[in-house]
Amino acid sequence: MERIKQFKHQLGRVFDTNLDTKQWGNYVDYTIVGLIVLSTLSVFISTFDISEGCERVLHVIDIVTVIIFTIEVSLRIWTADVLSPKYKGFWGRVRYCLTFYGMIDILSTYTFYLAFVFPLPYQVLKSLRVVRVLRIFRYMRSFRLLQQAITSKSKEILISLQVLLVVTLMLSFVLFFYEHEAQPETFDNGMTSVLWAFAQYIGDPGQFAETPPVTPVGQVVAFAVGILGIALFAIPAGLVGAGFSETLEEEAHKETIRKNKEKLHRAFERKLDRPTGFQIVPQHLSICDLQARIGLKVGDILDVVDEAYDFRLINLATTQTIDERPQDKLAVEHFIVNKPYGYYIDRGSKVTIISPSSLADAAIGNFSYYLAMIGGFNYISRELGEMRPYKSYYSFDDRQVEPNLAQYMEDLEVLTSRPGSWTLTPLVASGANEPSYPTIFHFSAGGVKGDESFTGNNLIVQDMEAYQAFYQDLTAELEQRFEMTSDHQRYHNLSSPRLFARHFSEGRGSRNNIVLRIAWSACLWDSRRIAIAKTIADSLNRHFESDIDKEYSPELKIKRSGY
Repeated sequence: MERIKQFKHQLGRVFDTNLDTKQWGNYVDYTIVGLIVLSTLSVFISTFDISEGCERVLHVIDIVTVIIFTIEVSLRIWTADVLSPKYKGFWGRVRYCLTFYGMIDILSTYTFYLAFVFPLPYQVLKSLRVVRVLRIFRYMRSFRLLQQAITSKSKEILISLQVLLVVTLMLSFVLFFYEHEAQPETFDNGMTSVLWAFAQYIGDPGQFAETPPVTPVGQVVAFAVGILGIALFAIPAGLVGAGFSETLEEEAHKETIRKNKEKLHRAFERKLDRPTGFQIVPQHLSICDLQARIGLKVGDILDVVDEAYDFRLINLATTQTIDERPQDKLAVEHFIVNKPYGYYIDRGSKVTIISPSSLADAAIGNFSYYLAMIGGFNYISRELGEMRPYKSYYSFDDRQVEPNLAQYMEDLEVLTSRPGSWTLTPLVASGANEPSYPTIFHFSAGGVKGDESFTGNNLIVQDMEAYQAFYQDLTAELEQRFEMTSDHQRYHNLSSPRLFARHFSEGRGSRNNIVLRIAWSACLWDSRRIAIAKTIADSLNRHFESDIDKEYSPELKIKRSGY
């Protein structure tokens, strides 16, 4: 089932209609375009007097192209839900078939087989073959731009046509009132005058307007209708032209954002962390720093952050305590994404690092990411979502309250349901308007604030003996190496039933969950922060995965930009 899902996703990429991407699927796109052109040429050649042998060749070309197009269209319908979730299921596929390109695909392909059931006229079959030319529009940038221009101005066009319709109806009735007296046999009722007026707009194919108005008022009305006839095409054409110009500007702006995004990615070049020797992605770059590094204006940087999925703005003032009198300072944070909620990687470890607050708390995602990589642990983080109103992945009542929370919890249960599983959830402290605490590291096993014992009810750690040994070993090492002290459940309450570790499904998830709050001064502002992460990782391995020989990931030695 998983292999079929992957194959389906790859097919969805093949049918992305983007001829500029550097992937093998483009050969399929070019093949389809070539077959459309070949099919069109065969229809054109068939209009001449040609030999019987040439007709047979054209017939073979027609059959081959129909078979290939049938396979292609069928696969497009099957993979439609990869294009958009709204095309899932039977009715979703029906909705896809009723789109413009879906209708063109069906009319130009499946109707060929109707000839085996219904005796369709020769002209109908030939006409439907010509419809295949429209399929090439999905690969044409110019047509996509025109489509976007019309869509962007559709409301204005509709309003202008409504005004023209109402004014034309008014003039038609005025025309009838005056012309009926002068030409009763011609303008015998209101419908005649309405048909006369609208016939002016479309060239009078039914000869409704052969008899012109004879009264002065009727002639004025005819003149006004003539002006409206010009406006009927001029106004929509002007609107579409304006929309086309705006669309071109938007395309140019998107291209500028794309180039600036590449510059921003390069700006997050890995730097050597001297205490550990690892190459580390910067946890953030300030706006001023980015201006100096890559020469972008503030507006350009904000446009990239707004458009990109792997950058976000952070306010560094939130990482300082009230006592430090923080000043607002904007910076850009870079992160990695491979899931709708953020990032997930299964390294086959019994230890999982959980970062549920990466979206809201600056730099904790970067610290947690390297803690997991250094230790060779599984890692899951929440990187995407709305900041206001903020819906927490750390504490909640129901996993269905946020669109991607259910998938996040399911993935977390996959990582933490294996035998001997332990989790560590790094959070931040001493910032975001919090007071300063005497200690730097705040450990908790799910107990009540102020209860510094290793006993209690409804704790989220079951193997308390192993946890206590880990706590004593790690806190002693942190104090010895970094002169940073720790506490156990002294300042934070984790007894709430809303805590994520109390929302695992029956028989799923880890029974040993440690929460570690770290002062921002240590996980963000201290130059030894990666060494701190390494110390925590080494201790986790010694206590919970000592049966496995691990080496540090080679990725930690690679010099490049980004994750």
